Amino acid sequence: MDYNLKTGLTATVETTVTKDDTAKKFGSGGVDVFATPMMVGLMENAALKAVDPHLPEGYTTVGTRLEINHIAATPVGLRVWAKAVLTEIDGKRLVFNVEAFDQKEKIGDGLHERFIVNLEKFTQRALAKK
Repeated sequence: MDYNLKTGLTATVETTVTKDDTAKKFGSGGVDVFATPMMVGLMENAALKAVDPHLPEGYTTVGTRLEINHIAATPVGLRVWAKAVLTEIDGKRLVFNVEAFDQKEKIGDGLHERFIVNLEKFTQRALAKK
């Protein structure tokens, strides 16, 4: 199946860090700064938004691999954003370069891999585990 995707597709998502986004609140650390899992979620969301609108109805992508560096802390109240760029297409496997920033500096970067799936089949397979 042709998914009509091209390398170079990109998307950016942003949010403002709240107490609910901190490592302390998330349980991934004891500091009131933007949690690494929250940054990863922002990066994944950017990758999702870069390609999902281009897929046929009934298809989506799921995250399967991350190689992420969290290189700077961000306090509550600052705006953060993540950008994803589709750099490789190998059948259903998609690879993205991802970066995250706050209002002062780059806070993270890395690679993210997603796979294209048929939503109905994927959901049925997951629910069959019950």
